[in-house]
Amino acid sequence: MSDVRNSVASDVAFSSAVKAAQTLRNSRATYERMEEHGSWPVDLSPDLVRFIESRRSAFLSTASADGQPYIQHRGGPAGFLKVLDRRTIGFADYAGNRQYITIGNLSENPKAHLFLIDYDLRQRVKLWGRMRVVEGDQELMARLSPSDYRARVERAMLFTVEAWDVNCPQHIPHLVAPEIVQDAIAERDMKIAALEREIDALKNQMERPV
Repeated sequence: MSDVRNSVASDVAFSSAVKAAQTLRNSRATYERMEEHGSWPVDLSPDLVRFIESRRSAFLSTASADGQPYIQHRGGPAGFLKVLDRRTIGFADYAGNRQYITIGNLSENPKAHLFLIDYDLRQRVKLWGRMRVVEGDQELMARLSPSDYRARVERAMLFTVEAWDVNCPQHIPHLVAPEIVQDAIAERDMKIAALEREIDALKNQMERPV
């Protein structure tokens, strides 16, 4: 008979082998307490929805039927990942190098993982679930296609969330997006120009004969 108490969302990642490794390394008790209090969430919270839809980059992991893993980067303008409901994330699949490793993997193994990271805020989110490839649905493809983004959409991808977790910021490098740096430099240059004008005005006043 299965252990009902252990049928929790985090079991999607904490297999028997993982739990054995946690026990061996003295962290199992911590995660047992987490499981007793509800384990990882499944529904996407409002804060997580905002985080997901502000991403411009994501890593998608799939595996073949025999377990060969593959990680693919997906990117686009902020909002290219769209939360369709409390457990579904969708995005448009653009034309690429035509290897179709992800699509091939999903045809025989629908399990997938999304890894999202914000190097500026030093936050990372892990999402376990299943992914479905949707071909030929023009309405859905249009809904998922970012406006004014030059890319040819070939299909839609729908990710159904089974569990998610937020990691601590430890060891995440603090990287800032180029446009943020450019805006800061532009603001600095404006302030310098204003100060130089004030200095010139004061010099002119001092050079005037009394």
